[in-house]
Amino acid sequence: MDKQEVLRIFEATGAIQNGHFELTSGLHSPTYFQCALALQYPQYLQSFCHEIVEFYREEEEVIDMVAAPAVGGIVVAQEVGRQFGVRSIFMERENDSMTLRRGFAIEPRENVLVVEDVITTGGSINEVIQLVEEAGGFVVGVGCIVDRSGGKLKVEIPITSVHKAKLVTYPPEKCPLCMQKKPLVKPGSRPIKV
Repeated sequence: MDKQEVLRIFEATGAIQNGHFELTSGLHSPTYFQCALALQYPQYLQSFCHEIVEFYREEEEVIDMVAAPAVGGIVVAQEVGRQFGVRSIFMERENDSMTLRRGFAIEPRENVLVVEDVITTGGSINEVIQLVEEAGGFVVGVGCIVDRSGGKLKVEIPITSVHKAKLVTYPPEKCPLCMQKKPLVKPGSRPIKV
């Protein structure tokens, strides 16, 4: 997809938001991608995920399943899995650790594509990769809708994104928005308890 078309969709759906946000990573930012607002429209979900699928169709590895961290990655995993014709699962936080629940399992030697809606630090993605590898699976790549990590995700596997965004983030103690006393919003999914 053309970068301008992707930005047009994000803007039209309100998926790009401006303000003062605490990201799942704990960092603060004046910009937030609420991908769910774009992905609620099946045509955008299908188009964005098609970009990820096409990138990995060209890779040599066969994909046996798709895995994602909950919550933002669930719908992405479901659609990417549908387009590949393979199953998709998600991992959830339990006692602050990413874990497999709901009877989901990864078979030894399964080739797994890990997907997410937005990557900022890569923490959740790295936790999913670790779970896949601990189960004996093989991670063949990572795909996301928005990569705002600025290269912070350091993995030795292919990575693709529909949109790369170099957005400003601040540690809370150095955040100029905090110093200006702008109201802080925590829109992420990390507080969801299971």
